[in-house]
Amino acid sequence: MRYSKILLSTIALICLSLQACGQLGSGGMGSSGDWLSPDINRIGFRSSDSGISGMVQWLDRPVPVFPWYSSADKFYTERIPETYFSPYQEYYTRTGYYVELGTPAPATGGVITDPATFDIATATPSNVYYGAGLGLPYSQYLTLAPSLTNDLWIRGEANWTQYVVCPIGSYLQLVADVPIEGRAGFYEVVQGDTTAPRYKTYQFSEGYNTMDFYADQVGRHMLYFVINNQPSNVVIVDVFTPAT
Repeated sequence: MRYSKILLSTIALICLSLQACGQLGSGGMGSSGDWLSPDINRIGFRSSDSGISGMVQWLDRPVPVFPWYSSADKFYTERIPETYFSPYQEYYTRTGYYVELGTPAPATGGVITDPATFDIATATPSNVYYGAGLGLPYSQYLTLAPSLTNDLWIRGEANWTQYVVCPIGSYLQLVADVPIEGRAGFYEVVQGDTTAPRYKTYQFSEGYNTMDFYADQVGRHMLYFVINNQPSNVVIVDVFTPAT
Protein backbone atom coordinates (compact mmCIF):
# COMPACT_ATOMS: atom_id res chain seq x y z
CA MET A 1 0.00 0.00 0.00
CA ARG A 2 2.79 2.34 0.91
CA TYR A 3 4.56 1.66 -2.39
CA SER A 4 1.31 2.22 -4.30
CA LYS A 5 1.00 5.69 -2.81
CA ILE A 6 4.56 6.50 -3.80
CA LEU A 7 3.90 5.25 -7.34
CA LEU A 8 0.71 7.32 -7.64
CA SER A 9 2.51 10.41 -6.39
CA THR A 10 5.30 9.90 -8.92
CA ILE A 11 2.79 9.51 -11.77
CA ALA A 12 1.00 12.68 -10.67
CA LEU A 13 4.25 14.64 -10.69
CA ILE A 14 5.08 13.38 -14.20
CA CYS A 15 1.64 14.41 -15.46
CA LEU A 16 1.99 17.88 -13.96
CA SER A 17 5.41 18.25 -15.61
CA LEU A 18 4.07 17.22 -19.01
CA GLN A 19 1.16 19.62 -18.62
CA ALA A 20 3.54 22.45 -17.82
CA CYS A 21 5.66 21.63 -20.86
CA GLY A 22 2.58 21.62 -23.04
CA GLN A 23 1.52 25.03 -21.76
CA LEU A 24 5.02 26.36 -22.39
CA GLY A 25 5.02 25.09 -25.96
CA SER A 26 1.55 26.49 -26.73
CA GLY A 27 1.95 29.89 -25.16
CA GLY A 28 4.40 29.89 -22.30
CA MET A 29 6.94 31.74 -24.46
CA GLY A 30 4.45 34.52 -25.13
CA SER A 31 3.09 35.16 -28.61
CA SER A 32 6.14 33.48 -30.15
CA GLY A 33 5.01 29.96 -29.22
CA ASP A 34 7.28 26.95 -29.19
CA TRP A 35 10.92 27.81 -30.07
CA LEU A 36 11.22 24.38 -31.73
CA SER A 37 8.29 24.98 -34.05
CA PRO A 38 9.44 25.14 -37.69
CA ASP A 39 7.14 28.08 -38.51
CA ILE A 40 8.35 30.40 -35.76
CA ASN A 41 9.44 33.90 -36.76
CA ARG A 42 12.71 34.67 -34.97
CA ILE A 43 13.62 37.98 -36.64
CA GLY A 44 13.34 39.66 -33.27
CA PHE A 45 15.14 36.87 -31.43
CA ARG A 46 17.81 38.23 -29.08
CA SER A 47 20.47 36.14 -27.45
CA SER A 48 23.21 37.05 -25.04
CA ASP A 49 25.55 35.48 -27.60
CA SER A 50 25.44 37.51 -30.83
CA GLY A 51 26.90 34.63 -32.83
CA ILE A 52 24.07 32.30 -31.79
CA SER A 53 21.50 34.99 -32.56
CA GLY A 54 22.90 35.50 -36.05
CA MET A 55 23.05 31.76 -36.68
CA VAL A 56 19.41 31.31 -35.64
CA GLN A 57 18.31 34.13 -37.94
CA TRP A 58 20.11 32.57 -40.90
CA LEU A 59 18.87 29.01 -40.26
CA ASP A 60 15.29 30.26 -40.25
CA ARG A 61 15.73 31.62 -43.77
CA PRO A 62 16.90 28.74 -46.00
CA VAL A 63 17.91 29.50 -49.56
CA PRO A 64 15.91 28.12 -52.51
CA VAL A 65 16.40 24.54 -53.61
CA PHE A 66 16.70 24.09 -57.36
CA PRO A 67 14.99 21.00 -58.85
CA TRP A 68 18.31 19.51 -59.96
CA TYR A 69 20.43 20.61 -57.01
CA SER A 70 20.50 17.15 -55.42
CA SER A 71 22.13 15.68 -58.51
CA ALA A 72 25.81 16.59 -58.81
CA ASP A 73 25.81 15.45 -62.44
CA LYS A 74 23.24 18.07 -63.42
CA PHE A 75 23.63 21.01 -61.06
CA TYR A 76 26.98 22.15 -62.40
CA THR A 77 26.27 21.58 -66.09
CA GLU A 78 22.63 22.63 -66.34
CA ARG A 79 22.08 25.86 -68.25
CA ILE A 80 19.21 27.80 -66.72
CA PRO A 81 16.92 30.41 -68.32
CA GLU A 82 17.16 34.12 -67.59
CA THR A 83 13.97 33.96 -65.51
CA TYR A 84 15.99 32.48 -62.64
CA PHE A 85 18.29 35.51 -62.62
CA SER A 86 15.68 38.24 -63.05
CA PRO A 87 14.62 38.54 -59.36
CA TYR A 88 18.26 39.34 -58.49
CA GLN A 89 19.25 41.66 -61.33
CA GLU A 90 19.74 44.65 -59.05
CA TYR A 91 22.53 42.84 -57.18
CA TYR A 92 24.95 42.06 -60.00
CA THR A 93 26.28 43.41 -63.26
CA ARG A 94 27.74 41.52 -66.20
CA THR A 95 30.33 43.95 -67.60
CA GLY A 96 32.35 46.98 -66.65
CA TYR A 97 31.75 46.76 -62.92
CA TYR A 98 35.25 47.48 -61.69
CA VAL A 99 35.84 50.13 -64.34
CA GLU A 100 32.71 52.03 -63.27
CA LEU A 101 33.62 51.83 -59.59
CA GLY A 102 37.25 52.77 -60.20
CA THR A 103 38.46 49.78 -58.18
CA PRO A 104 40.85 46.98 -59.20
CA ALA A 105 39.62 43.48 -59.90
CA PRO A 106 40.46 40.83 -57.27
CA ALA A 107 44.06 39.73 -57.48
CA THR A 108 44.92 36.12 -58.23
CA GLY A 109 44.55 34.08 -55.07
CA GLY A 110 42.28 36.66 -53.43
CA VAL A 111 38.62 36.38 -52.59
CA ILE A 112 37.50 40.02 -52.78
CA THR A 113 38.99 43.42 -53.51
CA ASP A 114 40.57 45.34 -50.63
CA PRO A 115 37.78 46.70 -48.39
CA ALA A 116 37.08 50.44 -48.50
CA THR A 117 35.03 52.56 -46.09
CA PHE A 118 31.37 52.91 -47.02
CA ASP A 119 29.22 55.94 -46.14
CA ILE A 120 25.92 54.39 -45.12
CA ALA A 121 24.32 57.83 -44.70
CA THR A 122 24.52 58.47 -48.44
CA ALA A 123 23.49 54.98 -49.58
CA THR A 124 20.99 53.60 -47.07
CA PRO A 125 19.09 50.54 -48.39
CA SER A 126 15.32 50.49 -48.43
CA ASN A 127 15.03 46.85 -47.32
CA VAL A 128 17.24 43.94 -46.29
CA TYR A 129 16.45 40.38 -47.36
CA TYR A 130 17.43 37.09 -45.69
CA GLY A 131 17.71 33.73 -47.39
CA ALA A 132 14.87 33.02 -49.78
CA GLY A 133 13.48 36.54 -49.78
CA LEU A 134 12.07 37.19 -46.31
CA GLY A 135 12.87 40.82 -45.60
CA LEU A 136 12.10 43.90 -43.60
CA PRO A 137 12.75 47.66 -43.84
CA TYR A 138 16.31 48.68 -43.07
CA SER A 139 15.13 51.01 -40.29
CA GLN A 140 13.41 48.10 -38.57
CA TYR A 141 16.42 45.85 -39.07
CA LEU A 142 18.57 48.38 -37.17
CA THR A 143 16.29 48.14 -34.14
CA LEU A 144 16.37 44.32 -34.13
CA ALA A 145 19.96 43.49 -35.06
CA PRO A 146 22.45 43.00 -32.22
CA SER A 147 24.91 45.90 -32.06
CA LEU A 148 28.14 43.90 -31.78
CA THR A 149 27.76 41.43 -34.64
CA ASN A 150 29.76 41.30 -37.87
CA ASP A 151 27.24 41.52 -40.70
CA LEU A 152 27.81 40.74 -44.38
CA TRP A 153 25.44 41.73 -47.19
CA ILE A 154 25.23 41.86 -50.98
CA ARG A 155 24.41 45.40 -52.03
CA GLY A 156 21.81 46.11 -54.71
CA GLU A 157 20.60 49.29 -56.33
CA ALA A 158 17.98 49.84 -53.62
CA ASN A 159 18.16 46.85 -51.26
CA TRP A 160 20.59 44.46 -49.55
CA THR A 161 20.35 40.68 -49.50
CA GLN A 162 22.15 37.59 -48.21
CA TYR A 163 21.32 35.42 -51.22
CA VAL A 164 21.71 35.90 -54.97
CA VAL A 165 21.41 33.82 -58.13
CA CYS A 166 23.63 35.19 -60.90
CA PRO A 167 25.25 34.16 -64.20
CA ILE A 168 28.89 33.14 -64.29
CA GLY A 169 31.17 36.11 -64.90
CA SER A 170 29.03 38.51 -62.81
CA TYR A 171 30.34 41.16 -60.44
CA LEU A 172 28.77 41.80 -57.03
CA GLN A 173 29.36 44.44 -54.38
CA LEU A 174 29.50 43.30 -50.76
CA VAL A 175 28.98 45.42 -47.64
CA ALA A 176 30.36 44.43 -44.23
CA ASP A 177 29.37 46.07 -40.96
CA VAL A 178 32.21 45.72 -38.43
CA PRO A 179 31.86 47.08 -34.86
CA ILE A 180 35.63 46.93 -34.17
CA GLU A 181 38.34 47.43 -36.82
CA GLY A 182 41.08 44.89 -37.39
CA ARG A 183 42.51 42.20 -39.63
CA ALA A 184 39.84 39.79 -40.84
CA GLY A 185 40.04 36.38 -42.42
CA PHE A 186 37.69 36.25 -45.42
CA TYR A 187 36.55 32.79 -46.48
CA GLU A 188 34.96 31.48 -49.66
CA VAL A 189 33.77 27.89 -49.95
CA VAL A 190 32.73 26.91 -53.47
CA GLN A 191 30.56 23.84 -53.84
CA GLY A 192 31.07 22.82 -57.45
CA ASP A 193 32.46 19.73 -59.09
CA THR A 194 34.73 19.72 -56.04
CA THR A 195 34.50 21.67 -52.81
CA ALA A 196 37.20 24.35 -53.05
CA PRO A 197 37.87 26.69 -50.10
CA ARG A 198 39.70 30.01 -50.50
CA TYR A 199 40.99 32.29 -47.76
CA LYS A 200 42.80 35.61 -47.42
CA THR A 201 43.20 38.27 -44.73
CA TYR A 202 42.04 41.86 -45.23
CA GLN A 203 42.02 45.05 -43.15
CA PHE A 204 38.54 46.20 -42.12
CA SER A 205 37.69 49.64 -40.76
CA GLU A 206 35.21 50.19 -37.95
CA GLY A 207 31.71 50.62 -39.35
CA TYR A 208 30.66 49.86 -42.91
CA ASN A 209 33.10 48.52 -45.50
CA THR A 210 32.54 47.78 -49.18
CA MET A 211 34.34 45.29 -51.40
CA ASP A 212 33.83 43.60 -54.76
CA PHE A 213 33.36 39.91 -55.53
CA TYR A 214 33.73 38.24 -58.93
CA ALA A 215 31.63 35.13 -59.59
CA ASP A 216 34.16 33.31 -61.75
CA GLN A 217 33.07 29.71 -61.16
CA VAL A 218 29.80 27.78 -61.51
CA GLY A 219 28.57 26.43 -58.19
CA ARG A 220 27.40 27.58 -54.78
CA HIS A 221 29.68 30.23 -53.28
CA MET A 222 29.44 30.61 -49.47
CA LEU A 223 31.14 33.77 -48.18
CA TYR A 224 31.85 34.96 -44.64
CA PHE A 225 34.58 36.59 -42.58
CA VAL A 226 35.98 36.35 -39.05
CA ILE A 227 37.35 39.35 -37.19
CA ASN A 228 38.29 39.64 -33.52
CA ASN A 229 37.32 35.97 -33.14
CA GLN A 230 33.73 36.77 -34.16
CA PRO A 231 32.31 35.20 -37.37
CA SER A 232 29.88 37.02 -39.60
CA ASN A 233 26.77 35.56 -41.14
CA VAL A 234 27.11 33.61 -44.39
CA VAL A 235 26.01 35.03 -47.75
CA ILE A 236 25.35 32.60 -50.58
CA VAL A 237 25.78 33.22 -54.30
CA ASP A 238 24.49 30.50 -56.63
CA VAL A 239 26.33 30.84 -59.94
CA PHE A 240 25.00 29.22 -63.14
CA THR A 241 25.63 29.25 -66.86
CA PRO A 242 22.79 31.03 -68.71
CA ALA A 243 20.79 29.08 -71.25
CA THR A 244 21.43 31.73 -73.90
